[in-house]
Amino acid sequence: MVCRGLTNMTNKPLSNIFVVAIEQAVAAPLCTVRLADAGARVIKIERPEGETARNYDSAVKGTSAYFAWLNRGKESAVLNLKDSADLDVLHNMLEKADILVQNLVPGALDRMGLTAEVITEKYPHLIAVSILGYGQDTPYAKMRAYDMLVQAESGLCAVTGTPESPSKIGVSVADIGTGMNAHAAILEALIARQNTGLGQIIEVSMFDGMADWISVPFLHFEHTGRETARYGLSHASVYPYGPAHCVDGSVIIAVQNNNEWQRLCEGVLMRPDLFKRTEFETNAARVQNRDLLDAEIEPIFAKMYVNELINRLEVAGVAFGRYTELRNLGDHPALRRTEVTLPDGQVITMPRPAGRQSDFKTGPIPATGEQTDAVRREFGQE
Repeated sequence: MVCRGLTNMTNKPLSNIFVVAIEQAVAAPLCTVRLADAGARVIKIERPEGETARNYDSAVKGTSAYFAWLNRGKESAVLNLKDSADLDVLHNMLEKADILVQNLVPGALDRMGLTAEVITEKYPHLIAVSILGYGQDTPYAKMRAYDMLVQAESGLCAVTGTPESPSKIGVSVADIGTGMNAHAAILEALIARQNTGLGQIIEVSMFDGMADWISVPFLHFEHTGRETARYGLSHASVYPYGPAHCVDGSVIIAVQNNNEWQRLCEGVLMRPDLFKRTEFETNAARVQNRDLLDAEIEPIFAKMYVNELINRLEVAGVAFGRYTELRNLGDHPALRRTEVTLPDGQVITMPRPAGRQSDFKTGPIPATGEQTDAVRREFGQE
């Protein structure tokens, strides 16, 4: 099998870091693609049929959209980790690796003989990150955890949707948030290792991440007994913050403080009297009296055209956003793209990751097992 050369990463901040990834789906691959973007060498260990996300769809010129998004710049090696010879290859890799990231089912790594105690003793330099659904010291330790299930378990769905119907968020936020948390934990551990010379055993739980994200509704309930209601596109605890429905479409407006509220009343609604009413004098009052406020402002918006409203909002200095359909996102003036090479050599573009500049480059997406032979040679098996 021919091994394509990866983009030169030597001038990137993690160019001296070696990552072994036993990963699938979204959470762990998102973590490691961020490391690869920063120059780390990431070897992805896969099954012969490829990891789960390779087979979700074939939307991107024959490649799964999920896989195309999360696996650029990595190497792929097919290893059977139940086979002693291939397990030896893995151990040889860990001797040289800086980071191990895995999101296998709970206990799978232990069954390979890679318990926390073994890793700490044999590979004291290694930062070993396990991405799991739930904390392993909780009764949910063995629960299967997929993105939507964790959204539901964490209470996220309870505050998302319309008053009539709870909903999951439309992208895999539990997976994405967990990958981000794992990435941050790894960077902290790398800094700590510079001081101590020692790696860490790190557990990153999907549920922990979502429970943390839902802290504001949780704290509202624990300290006031108030359950956060679902308001669709409107904000549950800041108002007015949501869609203004005009003659020819909608605009999302955002008022976060009383100065903005005054500007909305005087410069957009042309109703300075609203600013003086006690029912609307604070954000808390506006949230409590949102139905009364809607009765005042909705008829005003209903007589306006979108362009007219946007012009007033801009002049008054009130924040707003347009509602963008997916069909229009590709032409959005704020969208910045980066090129990615698919396993068959075709080049596509996708949204550039946040924090990356215009000269951002990354390696190609590997075919299944594309670097297997090279990895076996490098790490001790001919």
